[in-house]
Amino acid sequence: MDNTIAHQFERLVKIMDDLREKCPWDRKQTIQTLRPMTIEETYELADAITDSDWPNIKEELGDLLLHILFYAKIGTEQNQFTLQEVIEGICNKLIVRHPHIYGDVKVNDEEDVKRNWEKIKIKEGKKSVLGGVPATLPAMVKAARIQEKAKQVGFEWETKEDVWKKVEEEIGELQEAIEEGSQDNVEAEFGDILFSMVNYARFLHIDAEGVLERTNKKFIYRFTRMEQEAKAQGKDLHDMTLAEMDAIWNRVKREAIN
Repeated sequence: MDNTIAHQFERLVKIMDDLREKCPWDRKQTIQTLRPMTIEETYELADAITDSDWPNIKEELGDLLLHILFYAKIGTEQNQFTLQEVIEGICNKLIVRHPHIYGDVKVNDEEDVKRNWEKIKIKEGKKSVLGGVPATLPAMVKAARIQEKAKQVGFEWETKEDVWKKVEEEIGELQEAIEEGSQDNVEAEFGDILFSMVNYARFLHIDAEGVLERTNKKFIYRFTRMEQEAKAQGKDLHDMTLAEMDAIWNRVKREAIN
């Protein structure tokens, strides 16, 4: 390891030790109190990645690294594990799960790597190929992970055209449910459409969660610009017709394109 990196890592570990010993707030924290803050930091990193905001990516990675050290510190205090064991564990896992690098297994592409990864996890004691999907993942991310894992055992459509046919089939079933008037069936079929669309996104090599968030950001930007334009005209959106708002919206869209 580069001496500078080693030095800075040791410095951060020492700072964590100092904070845990001397700061009233840091002393008070537990794994339960840290959990929501870790989730928040993870989403802040995700936002920075979505925006390709490299300065914030660097900053948020630092925040997450601090959280990792914090959990390791608490783990050591509770006689559960040490930071050294955490690092040793991930090193050993990576070596075992990359036999094409550290062993004599041959692979042709990344798909072979993923299939080997899932086979190794089953040998390690996982009862299901889907067992490694966290229950608390956001639904759209979870759908993509479920589909990706199912793919590793061959449970996958052949082409994107096949997947699109499934999307169209699900849309038809939603229309039937709407006509029947059963809210439960409408919700079930709508969920099937979303699941199928996530699958289609995978075949198009698109991160469904990521592109939806980019669309969210785009809508927020355009809507707030529309509010600003209306205010500049001495108007309030509540008092405007849809046609009037749409006219401003289209101008904002053209500005963004130009």
